[in-house]
Amino acid sequence: MSTETAISERIAISRKAALDLQERIAALASCTDKPGEILRTFLSPAMEEVHQQLRWWLERAGLQVNVDSAGNIRGLHESESGDSPVLLIGSHLDTVPNAGAYDGILGVLMGLALVEGLRARRMPYAIELIGFSDEEGTRFGIPFIGSRALAGTLSEDHLLNSSDKSGITVREALAQYVEAHPEVTPSVFSKKTVGYLEFHIEQGPVLENRNLPLGVVQSVAGQTRCHLVFKGNSGHAGTSPMALRRDALATAAIWMTRCEIIATEVDGLVATVGQISVEPGGVNVIPGVARCSLDVRHADDVVRNLAVENILSEAHAIANRRGLAVETHIYHTQPAVHLDSEMIALAEKAARKAGFQSIRMTSGAGHDAMVIAPHVPSTMIFLRSPGGISHHPDESALIEDIEAAIHTGLCFLDEFAAFVTKKESDPRA
Repeated sequence: MSTETAISERIAISRKAALDLQERIAALASCTDKPGEILRTFLSPAMEEVHQQLRWWLERAGLQVNVDSAGNIRGLHESESGDSPVLLIGSHLDTVPNAGAYDGILGVLMGLALVEGLRARRMPYAIELIGFSDEEGTRFGIPFIGSRALAGTLSEDHLLNSSDKSGITVREALAQYVEAHPEVTPSVFSKKTVGYLEFHIEQGPVLENRNLPLGVVQSVAGQTRCHLVFKGNSGHAGTSPMALRRDALATAAIWMTRCEIIATEVDGLVATVGQISVEPGGVNVIPGVARCSLDVRHADDVVRNLAVENILSEAHAIANRRGLAVETHIYHTQPAVHLDSEMIALAEKAARKAGFQSIRMTSGAGHDAMVIAPHVPSTMIFLRSPGGISHHPDESALIEDIEAAIHTGLCFLDEFAAFVTKKESDPRA
């Protein structure tokens, strides 16, 4: 087959596959734990519905399908020979509350589209598709349960000390799942896994501002999450003079402004106070307690850790000046992850071969790739997010960008074939 013919065939395949993918995304959006919005949580009935539909599509495409002991659904596309390397392609199936239809699920369906795009052609490596059971952490408050289980980093603390609103721990939920699905396989990597590829919507405005369909992720920012409790004195709103008040909410508000200033002064740093609650909460009562969340992210862990230290120090200094107390607690830390340079280069080369310009990016959002990358060479390809919208019902992806991603993915599969063949013949390469 000539190069021009191959390109024309990939373009035709990509166009049809993009339309099919959008139809499948719409179908899976109806699998929800809460009518009227998209919500799928770890091991829920809605997740079971998604598994049933995915299993049908995967088996129809010729894949061997199973679920593992962490509730991940997995499909294997065999290689042209028996014992061969494995490329893992996937993303997550769970959602945040009132979610959009594309976050996570697009990456799983992209893997299916690529296997279908091979049209029964076998590669010198096997392709394993995986739909991770949990990335968002909506049910148990801890993210990446599915990918952590696969990577062997789901700890006893995660299993025993994280529970849902019904008091069920992660360990109990997994035991119930295994009991209901006795056919499950162990949640472990294939010993021959040599690469991981994840497609995902960007969830931000960078690609749209650059008028580009695709980006190649070089690193995923580290995260620190904290709880803060400002403690002052409640009092009557009409009888307490301003100079004598110990207003916890007003103090928290001053601190929040300082958070924004500190983050703005450091390139690439983001700091967010996404939750705040006050007590007693009366319209005519001075808030005596203000509880706040804090989320800080940066691609450099040193920068992030210093920023967290500065922001928490500001909280103590501001509270002290105003005669209040503040308690701070860091409850989640995720180090920054740098993805594999060779896999990044393959993704960039694939985009060029498909005829698309791409840029290297840092992901401010967390992804399963950051859990997998320390164990398997990994890369991510972002698709433009119209309006930068994500974690919202208006989340979307352009049909032409999905087409570009599928075309790039098919080129990636060919580039990866040459890559693993070279590795197999010369391990020093």
